Amino acid sequence: MSRAAQLSDAPAVLLARDVDPADLRRRRTAQAVRQLRRGAYVAAADLAGDNRAGGQLTLATIEAVHQQLRIPFVFSHESAALVWGCAVWPTPTRTHIIQADRPNRRGDPQLVRHHGLPPSNERTVVAGLPVTTLERTVIDCAAAIAPDRALVIADGALRRGADRDRMVRLMDLRAGHRGIRRARLVVELADAGAESPGESLTRWVLASAGFDAVKTQVPVVTRLGVFRIDLGLVAARLAIEFDGFVKYSGALGSTAPEAVFAEKRRQDALEEAGWMVLRVTWSDLRDPDALVRRVRSACRRAAQRQGAESLPKPGSRPSRRPGPSESRDVGLSPVARTREGPRDLGRPSVARTRP
Repeated sequence: MSRAAQLSDAPAVLLARDVDPADLRRRRTAQAVRQLRRGAYVAAADLAGDNRAGGQLTLATIEAVHQQLRIPFVFSHESAALVWGCAVWPTPTRTHIIQADRPNRRGDPQLVRHHGLPPSNERTVVAGLPVTTLERTVIDCAAAIAPDRALVIADGALRRGADRDRMVRLMDLRAGHRGIRRARLVVELADAGAESPGESLTRWVLASAGFDAVKTQVPVVTRLGVFRIDLGLVAARLAIEFDGFVKYSGALGSTAPEAVFAEKRRQDALEEAGWMVLRVTWSDLRDPDALVRRVRSACRRAAQRQGAESLPKPGSRPSRRPGPSESRDVGLSPVARTREGPRDLGRPSVARTRP
């Protein structure tokens, strides 16, 4: 979703100072308005009736803060990421700003006030809203929130043109500050090819388990044409496809049965081209260890299949069969491999690092 489209999805903000008090009381009594924060509302009729409502309320709250505050500030962290049009998972319930003065301890608990305005080259204006630059936004998020959530934002920022080298320079300037070691790992792993939060979270799970060879948007030539797979372990010829509900809901222009049939033909073509397809859903991400076991099992099956395909045909010279470690470790990082095989892998540094 573009920045303009995402911001335009937010309902119009109604400020109490602009409405007759008696009229506002009537609307509140009739539940015709939803309160965003003190003195700010939206019309209930303007909210979507599905899971988009949470995002609409968050964006409307950002707009309300912009209209109500009278001090110099910029939106930052996850709030800035939303303004930039990045996916943020889960939808945040608090608004982040950076202001010049030290914040008062008493105030709106849903408004997080950070102290010290960024320099002019680290702030800008997007759709009329003052925000930190895209690169500063990623670093602030990666240093402050869980790394899997930060990776969702970092991937989205790269898709929107963020400069990785500029992010590295910003981290160098903040070397030794809280969270910067973790931020470096998030930025290093970030990939513009991850097109959804589910894909980013899946990559984080696999990276934490030692799979550092996961590629995004891998092109595969099939009899039906070239397909791009969400995530791929190329050496194992393992396609990892993240399936969200929207893909099969018909929301993308086709009916649900048409979407299922098209995906079935696509998978058949990928398998005929020699790829194994492993599907991941949101429920799989709730049990990362089980997901990792599935991927390791698929890699072992892929290695066994490749070993069978390499067996000599009658009359041909025998080829070298893969050794035990090769058959078990397809797709695992060299650092993660052990003599006992992947079952003894510990968590890599990306999972152990703390701010």
